[in-house]
Amino acid sequence: MSLSPEPVKAMRRHDLDWIRVGAFGLLILYHVGMFYVPWDWHVKSPHPVEWLEPVMQLTNPWRLTLLFLVSGAATRFMAEKMSVSALTGLRIGRLLPPLLFAMFVIVPPQSYFQILEAAPGAVGGYLDFWGRYATGSGHWCRGDDCLITPTWNHMWFVAYLLFYTLVLTALMATAPRLLKAAAGALERLPLWALLLAPIGFLALIRIAMLSAFPETHALFNDWYNHALSFSAFLFGFLTAPSERLKQAFIAIRWPALALAVLGWVGWASYAWIWRADGAVPPEALRLTMRAVYAVDQWGAIAAVLGFGARHLTRGGPVLTWLTLAVFPFYIVHQTIIVVAGHYLAKLGLWQPLEGAILIATTVAGCLLTYVIVSRIGFLRPLFGLKPRGG
Repeated sequence: MSLSPEPVKAMRRHDLDWIRVGAFGLLILYHVGMFYVPWDWHVKSPHPVEWLEPVMQLTNPWRLTLLFLVSGAATRFMAEKMSVSALTGLRIGRLLPPLLFAMFVIVPPQSYFQILEAAPGAVGGYLDFWGRYATGSGHWCRGDDCLITPTWNHMWFVAYLLFYTLVLTALMATAPRLLKAAAGALERLPLWALLLAPIGFLALIRIAMLSAFPETHALFNDWYNHALSFSAFLFGFLTAPSERLKQAFIAIRWPALALAVLGWVGWASYAWIWRADGAVPPEALRLTMRAVYAVDQWGAIAAVLGFGARHLTRGGPVLTWLTLAVFPFYIVHQTIIVVAGHYLAKLGLWQPLEGAILIATTVAGCLLTYVIVSRIGFLRPLFGLKPRGG
């Protein structure tokens, strides 16, 4: 079912594959950083590193939005080769088993060590914890803040991607002309609009929705996040085959990079100045900074897409291998970071060495996981890999 004004000539864009791999790689480093930065997370280093905050802000506004956009693009190329029903079945089969498996096998150690650090007496052995985790009977609360289990933690991205795919395939079945018209409108965007219109949209939804609907990753009542992430997913789906838009991103890559840098300087400075608990910035400044955040967000995404389209044009066996491995990496990486970080913190190592070991342990654990599961038939679908011969 083609939505393109013209037939899609290329069923694969190496630049988008490289961007997807790179974005997931940044996500692994980001979650290692979450162990050290003074923000709340599942487990924390006893020696937080404040100067990491502006470093983390380098990717914080845009990394997941970019991943949703690239995922939408990948979905488009699949949709061009199969029926709507086949696409729906394929995506459910590829995303739902890893999500459920992760929620009950991969993610629970994150919650276990989170509780162990926050309230050591609240859990006993791991098997006892897992039984309470799986049945939702843990009642692990700190005041009104309760850990609801089972949970998907970092796998919220997969849950949302599955949900968005189902919404999209419903639109493909019921409103294909609407999707085709939207794709045609985006195809005709002038350069200035491609650079500035998304910033206006992102600023508008952040200003209008974020206070009322802060991000929860709980699927329900997460309206700001849906407005942001589904829009990115749909944009990627509608624009992926367009050679004109690909060239347009190349043309605006330098102005987009300049906007991203300026936006990051403004947003990171604001976040640093008002980082103290209980600090309340003036309302006008807060709303202005939400617009600055949008400048950083789209500027970075447009720059990545432009530089990627310009320079990341070759495939090859390395890219093929990484494209297959990146989903299993994503599934296990955060659990490895949480468990390894918890135990490394007890050794009293020099912190730069500890951080290097944590990164190396995470990468090694991800590699080992992929090597093992790719060779065991019944494990492959649980880690998002095609069955052997599939």
